[in-house]
Amino acid sequence: MISIAEFSRIMASGFLPLACDCTQNVDGSLRISIFEPESGRVDLLLTRVSPEGLDSIRSISNLIGELRTEIKAGRRGFAAVG
Repeated sequence: MISIAEFSRIMASGFLPLACDCTQNVDGSLRISIFEPESGRVDLLLTRVSPEGLDSIRSISNLIGELRTEIKAGRRGFAAVG
């Protein structure tokens, strides 16, 4: 996987004008929160995303596309992805 800082930067740019906060859990999984920055409304929260396979801009872009689809479908979160 690429660094969490680079992953966060790519994810944030993929969800503009929404904000995206990405952190790494102690077990190595990722926590991803996509939200409206002015109101704080959370559009999608993923608490345990496996970083496996997220090793290129292409794979992260594919994840962004999948998550945008979930947001449009009205899903707000998952317990785990991957």
